[in-house]
Amino acid sequence: MRNPLAVRASSLEGEDIPREIYGFRPYLLAISASWASAMYGYDSAFIGGTLSLPSFQRTYGLDTASDSAKANLSSNIVSTFQGGAFFGCASSFLVAERFGRRPTLILAAIIFSIGAALQMIGRLDCLYVGRALTGWGVGSSAMILPIYVSECSPALIRGRLVGTFEVMLQAALVCGFWVNYGVNKNISPEGNMQWHVPVAVQFVPAGLLVIFMIPMIESPRWLVSKGKLQDARKNLSWVRNLPQDHAYIDREMSMIEVAIENEMSSTGQRGNWRQIFSELFQPGVRGRIVLSCGLVSFQNFTGINAINYYSPTIFKSIGFTGTSVGLLATGIFGIVKMAATMLYAAFLVDKLGRRPLLLIGGVGSGIAMFYLAGYSKVSGSFEHIPPMDAGAKTAVAMVYIYALFYGMSWNGIPWLFTSEIIPNRVRTLGMAFCICVQWVTQFIVVYSLPHMVIGITYGTFLFFGACTVLAIIFAWLFIPETKGVQLEDMDLLFGPDVPIFASQARDNYLQGIAARALDERDGEKMRATEIEHV
Repeated sequence: MRNPLAVRASSLEGEDIPREIYGFRPYLLAISASWASAMYGYDSAFIGGTLSLPSFQRTYGLDTASDSAKANLSSNIVSTFQGGAFFGCASSFLVAERFGRRPTLILAAIIFSIGAALQMIGRLDCLYVGRALTGWGVGSSAMILPIYVSECSPALIRGRLVGTFEVMLQAALVCGFWVNYGVNKNISPEGNMQWHVPVAVQFVPAGLLVIFMIPMIESPRWLVSKGKLQDARKNLSWVRNLPQDHAYIDREMSMIEVAIENEMSSTGQRGNWRQIFSELFQPGVRGRIVLSCGLVSFQNFTGINAINYYSPTIFKSIGFTGTSVGLLATGIFGIVKMAATMLYAAFLVDKLGRRPLLLIGGVGSGIAMFYLAGYSKVSGSFEHIPPMDAGAKTAVAMVYIYALFYGMSWNGIPWLFTSEIIPNRVRTLGMAFCICVQWVTQFIVVYSLPHMVIGITYGTFLFFGACTVLAIIFAWLFIPETKGVQLEDMDLLFGPDVPIFASQARDNYLQGIAARALDERDGEKMRATEIEHV
């Protein structure tokens, strides 16, 4: 039976591309690794709802705290996760470079599970340490997951496969929202079971990540960088579903070896970390780091993590009352966002491309945020509960419209773009640097939000809307299309002599591909002529 998600072999790469490479194996690899993003998604979703559960509030004294004290405690509980994620991300590149992508993911799941166990104890100090450790596990795995999948993926479906990161994240996000709704409706708040259940569910994605990754292959590109050419060929052969001596495997191995050898020769001896770090700031790499850091920063400042972590608070600000009602609205938000992300990964990212989706998604998300700001100002919803009139219903719709547009664009593309464009030699360190920036900006947003809601009220939405406008301008000017571009060809888009503006960079890429095709045809003609003379 034909794979319904398969890409036509002739669509971009040429008639000689075997269809076997678009079979089930790259999808199996991507899904296996993406349990790491399920850890991230569930943790992002469940904590906001759990903070609002009566049993959790009683256990940690939130039920008797003042508004300012409650805001401080909530900020600390949530943002400790981002602190751990920052350090997990910053340190994991050493593990990933020394031991490989696969062991890094397994180790991250183990650290995450230890953190989840500590959170079950019911003491504030253990909760903080547990949140930091789960953050460490997520920070480590979220950095290496897009690299691992990107390095193992065929170019034409790379966006779709890296997109499983976001699909699994959103599916887990939905679970986190609805688990809280379920325990609030069905488990008595008198004991600790009500909040123990959502905390314990964290073990599920971590355990599945370990189970799925133990038999999975290591990245062929990482193996080549370590000189393990036979292992790399074996793994590439498996994920492409082709014999090891197939001409396509020979050609791809040759491309990988040449690209990595060129990177090695330009950065000095193998394993020189000071040299590798300095490479991040060299022409041709520096610009890629700046673009990637810009994208992941704007990803947070469009406001998504404000809604993910504090969704009951957000829905309360537009008129929803009661814990169950807020959790129900949050669960629907998660479903809409998951559906949009599945649409993005399965059909849009490798057809429309990265750049158009960033622009379209930014416009839709920005309009939604500006409406929420205007509605909150006019209705005074931050000061009192407004009636559920047409304006309030439109505000609710705008939250879901925001989820739709964000889910199909800024939700996944920054992760994909960053994993694609950084050169192999510094990919792990470069990705770690950019994702550390992502965690810092996420920390700023989630720590600040409770105080923003109290201090600037409707200005919270206005701030995120203004940041979305800046994100659109940034993407329009500087983010070129990378759809269908081989990882080894990214220098044609981001090399040291390539213009910084997106349209000019894309023109340079197309001219480079055309020139290479012409050279290959000339070479074939010369070989044919030599054969005739012989």
